[in-house]
Amino acid sequence: GPSGGGGGGGGLGFDVARTGIASVGFVGFPSVGKSTLMSKLTGTHSEVAAYEFTTLTTVPGTVKVHGAPIQILDLPGIVEGAVDGRGRGRQVIAVARTCNLIFIVLDVLKPLGDKKLIEAELEGFGIRLNKKPPAIVVRKKDKGGINITHTVPLTKIDPEEIKAVLSEYKIASCDIAIRQADVTLDDLVDVIEGNRVYVPAIYVLNKIDAISIEELDLLYKIPNSVPISSKEWLNVDELVDVMWEKLDLVRVYTKPRGLAPDYDAPVVLRKGRSSVEDFCMSIHKEIAKQMKYAVVWGSSAKHSRGQKVGLDHVLEDEDVVTIVKK
Repeated sequence: GPSGGGGGGGGLGFDVARTGIASVGFVGFPSVGKSTLMSKLTGTHSEVAAYEFTTLTTVPGTVKVHGAPIQILDLPGIVEGAVDGRGRGRQVIAVARTCNLIFIVLDVLKPLGDKKLIEAELEGFGIRLNKKPPAIVVRKKDKGGINITHTVPLTKIDPEEIKAVLSEYKIASCDIAIRQADVTLDDLVDVIEGNRVYVPAIYVLNKIDAISIEELDLLYKIPNSVPISSKEWLNVDELVDVMWEKLDLVRVYTKPRGLAPDYDAPVVLRKGRSSVEDFCMSIHKEIAKQMKYAVVWGSSAKHSRGQKVGLDHVLEDEDVVTIVKK
C-alpha cells in the first residue's frame, strides 16, 4: 500500500530514545486497559478510547521507582499479523527485543486464550519469555565430524536427534557441549540459529474489579502474574514491586569528595553490568580514564569505613561511590 500510512514510512514515531536505563514493554490486545494503565503509571496520555485499535504510535513515558527512571513503552500491534511483517510489526518487534521486561496485559475474563496467542507471537520473533538461555555450546569446525559431550544425562533428546537437527542445518562438523539435563530440540535450534533474546515477563491480569474474590484466588495460581484493576487502580503497588524485583537494578549514589552523597539522582546500572567501570562509563567516557581509584561504601565494600577499589570492582544496589582522579 502507500507508504506513510499510520506513520509507517521510515519508522516515524517509532524512534524510541533510551532514557532511563531499564525499559518495560507493554503488550496486550486492544481494549484490555493497557493504555489506561500506562498513562496512569507515567502521566503521559496516549490517545485512549475504550474501543479496539486506538493506539498507533509508541509514546514512551517514564515512571520513577525507588529513584530509578524506568522507561515504559507501548508495543502496539503485536497481535496476529505482525510476524508476517504486516503493518508496523517489524519495528515494534525490534523495540520489544531490547526491553528488559515485558508486561503482557490480559483481560481477567478471558486471560488464557489471549495469553497463548501473545506468547506464540513473541516466540515467533525469537523472544523467549521467563527462560534462561539453554546450557548448550555449539562450536563449528572445518572437519572432524560431530562430537557431542554432556556433563549430565540427557532426558529429552538423544544423540541421533541432535545429529538429525545438525544435518538439517547443514552442519557436518562441530563440537556440542550440553550441561543441562532437560534441554529440548527447540533449545538446540535456538542455540544454532542464535539471535534469540531471553526476557522476563509478567502477566498483568486487568479488570479484577469485574470478578469475585473466589475467581481472584484462582488467578493467583497463574505463575508470574499480578492481578490489578487499572480503572479502579487496585493492586498496582504490587505490580510496581514485582516490576522492580524482576528488573534487578543496581542504584549507585555518587559522593563528591568532602560532600554528602547525592541520594536524589542515582546512577542506575543493570545486574551483571555494575562494575565501577560501568558506573564511570554511564556518567562519561573520560571518567574511567582519569580515575586513580574509587572509594566504595555499602554492601559491596569490605568494611564500613569505605574500601579503595579499581575499575573491575562490582557494585551492589545502593552503594555510594567517590571517584578519585589522577
